[in-house]
Amino acid sequence: MANETDAEPKTRKLSSLAMVWRFAARYPGHIACAAVALVIASGATVAIPYGFKRVIDRGFSHGGDPSAVTTAFYYLLMIVGVLAIATAFRFYFVSWLGERVVGDIRKAVHANLVTLAPRFFEENRPSEIASRMTSDTSVIEQIVGSTVSVALRNLFTGIGGVVYLFVLSPKLAGSLMIGIPLVVAPIVLLGRRVRNFSRTSQDRIADVGAIVAETLGAMKIVQAFGQEQRERGRFATAVEAAFGVAKRRIFIRAIMTAVVIALIFGSVTLVLKEGVTDVAAGRLSGGSIAAFVLTGGLVAGAFGALTEVYGDLLRGAGAAGRLSELLAERPEIKAPAHPVALPAPAEGRLSFDHVTFRYPTRPDTSALHDFSLEVAPGETVAVVGPSGAGKSTLIQLAQRFYDPQLGSVRLDGVDLRDADPAEVRARLAMVPQETVIFAASARDNLRYGRWDATDAELWAAAEAANAAGFLKALPAGLDTYMGEGGARLSGGQRQRLAIARAILRDSPILLLDEATSALDAESERLVQDALERLMADRTTIVIAHRLATVRAADRIVVMDEGRIVEAGTHETLNAAGGLYARLARLQFEGLAA
Repeated sequence: MANETDAEPKTRKLSSLAMVWRFAARYPGHIACAAVALVIASGATVAIPYGFKRVIDRGFSHGGDPSAVTTAFYYLLMIVGVLAIATAFRFYFVSWLGERVVGDIRKAVHANLVTLAPRFFEENRPSEIASRMTSDTSVIEQIVGSTVSVALRNLFTGIGGVVYLFVLSPKLAGSLMIGIPLVVAPIVLLGRRVRNFSRTSQDRIADVGAIVAETLGAMKIVQAFGQEQRERGRFATAVEAAFGVAKRRIFIRAIMTAVVIALIFGSVTLVLKEGVTDVAAGRLSGGSIAAFVLTGGLVAGAFGALTEVYGDLLRGAGAAGRLSELLAERPEIKAPAHPVALPAPAEGRLSFDHVTFRYPTRPDTSALHDFSLEVAPGETVAVVGPSGAGKSTLIQLAQRFYDPQLGSVRLDGVDLRDADPAEVRARLAMVPQETVIFAASARDNLRYGRWDATDAELWAAAEAANAAGFLKALPAGLDTYMGEGGARLSGGQRQRLAIARAILRDSPILLLDEATSALDAESERLVQDALERLMADRTTIVIAHRLATVRAADRIVVMDEGRIVEAGTHETLNAAGGLYARLARLQFEGLAA
């Protein structure tokens, strides 16, 4: 994400709303209908004082002719009817635009987010991003579906009212206009303060959303360690911080509104004193002064409302700026302009050639240092070593979630940087160490491996992963909702479901990162048998801490501090008495104990 310090000035300007306009401009027909309805409604609003002028002048002149008065009232009712219908049309079209634009923005932001590399989500909290997708887009919806419409309506009404004031009495209208600079000045001065607080307020609201998501996602840990009170306090602190900023923003806006309205209505009152003198002298009719008062009130109300609208627009600009930052992010890992096609049919050869890699969040520490490894087609390579040795980094690089700083990673002889990442990942099946189960049905979680799979293929994959038994026992079978993070399943069941998903993908290269770590002994044996059958015709990299799961590998690679320190079979490595033998001894002694 762009640096906050650099981005902040941009998001504090109304120009940030240009992003919203780009999305709204996709619907010119609805904009045109809303604009026509808005102009008609504003015109009808300004026409109402003229209608009252006709009623008063016809009622108090020409002997109070009843037919003239009746006609004037019918004319006024017609104006009210036009106003009502135009307002209804305006409300429908601007509300439709608000919902449609927000939906499009959410889809565009999400579509961009799913292209970004893991580095982005390491440096930016997903919970805060989720808050932007909800709270900020809600602000945008209000801006498009209400605030802009209100602003334009009041602007047109104010301008039309000013024109009509000059028609009624140029002298009085000219005196009234002298007060306009007094109204504009506080809008400009106080508006800057509102703009600053609007951005800060949205940041504090995002913090609240982030804490909620984090706490609810870890509720078992919170309750297990008795940290409910601390989490209440942490959430309360965030809420109070958001309230504090909002309170300052509201206070400034209240002052701005009070000052502007006082100046406007004060100006109207002083001008009316002059108007009464003109009526007494016969220079104005009673209807004209009544129309002037009503129109002056409309103009005052319109410009007074604009001060509030301006504050909302500034808040919307802050929200739009934050969403623009997400839309402006570009993936670091992407296909080159002319990607090199991977060989067909796939060989399943994976090689690391003198790779040095540092995670962006840990630039001073090498996860891999001058690392070279060739995995032949159909070979099963087990990678073992202590925590932090760089084992899982191999899988991250193989999937091209990152690019190495030095050296290259090649799939079937093609440097991954020259290939399309989507084509690379299509040739890989993955069982991660931290099992991911989506809040969806068991069927959809399995189909993530291959979305067009038939039910027969789903059950075959489940059988191979020893998952069919518990899936059949679920209340609705494959249509059973799994809950947030697979809450309805045990750890071992989630792991087997993830293995079934990888089996279903049927890719030439299989990546297993602690794939059997959450299984009991019996399930591990059954799943290991299934995996061995699956690995027979595939290139497989097995990352494991439990050495018992890697004995059958064609080759075992022992890593320490980002380097290969040993390689061989279980027997040769055990006999060598090196790091592998020490790890094996510690583990098996622990099992024996």
